[in-house]
Amino acid sequence: MNLSEISKLTEEEAREKLEAIRWANGVVCPHCGRVDGHTKLQGKKHRPGVWKCNNGCGKQFSVTVGTVMEGSHLPIRTWLMAFSIMCSAKKGVSALQLQRQLGLGSYRTAWHLCHRVRWAMSQNPLKGLLEGVVMVDESYVGGEPKNFSNAKRREYDKRKTGRGTEKQPVIALVERGGRVRSWPIANITAKTLQDAIRDNVAPSAAIQTDQLLSYKGVGKHFAGGHETVNHAKKEYVRGQISTNEVESYFALLKRGITGSFHSVSKAHLHRYCDEFSFRWNERKVTDAERTVKAIALSQGPRLLYKEPVRKRV
Repeated sequence: MNLSEISKLTEEEAREKLEAIRWANGVVCPHCGRVDGHTKLQGKKHRPGVWKCNNGCGKQFSVTVGTVMEGSHLPIRTWLMAFSIMCSAKKGVSALQLQRQLGLGSYRTAWHLCHRVRWAMSQNPLKGLLEGVVMVDESYVGGEPKNFSNAKRREYDKRKTGRGTEKQPVIALVERGGRVRSWPIANITAKTLQDAIRDNVAPSAAIQTDQLLSYKGVGKHFAGGHETVNHAKKEYVRGQISTNEVESYFALLKRGITGSFHSVSKAHLHRYCDEFSFRWNERKVTDAERTVKAIALSQGPRLLYKEPVRKRV
């Protein structure tokens, strides 16, 4: 189900497509969880797509109830197109671009729509611990501060990158040829980084990093030990030891933020990490298959507008 196919659907066909994805094993009442005895209401008295749970709670529902689409006034066809665009955009798509492409009435609508799709993408947590060879790296993510005078910008440009920057540190752990986990962290101290590795990597794994001192000693917790490459001496690969895959992930994340979003608030950075991690983990399937997977994950408590805009403590 690619964007071209979705764009040709009528609203009724889009609803049927969504029902087929969400209820692949049969209609389920989102109120009581009953899996049988449902009736699709017909006639002029009922809006299209309404079902009634006869043998359970007796309530009415539609396919969007209990999903990120619940309560939205946007057509289902628009929602499916948004999922398709965001699942196929390797470096992400901005809310403003999505607003133009889908003809949405306001930037606020497009912004909330994007965050609800990202929320759905985050509902597929990796099961179990990362295994095999796991490459770990940390980076600093975020755009330049806005509203700088020329003098302040010249001063900002002279500052150090990395640990000297005011940007948000992010950690990523990537299995060789496999999955990624990525999220913002408070700092890059040894405790923070090594706790993150031990919590997410199987003891049988092998850890590969650069020579940041915060990683020193982490190998004693893993059967495969800990190997490093020395970037300061232009060493990026030594035999089977490298951090190339985790750096490739960060390259996508940073290029997306720089090229598509331009800047990202620290309060929302975790949502963008979820989005890029989802696409990375589903990179071996087609765009259409990735879209269906994300739509299937849309079930759950909806993300209200006040949640993304609320200040995080």
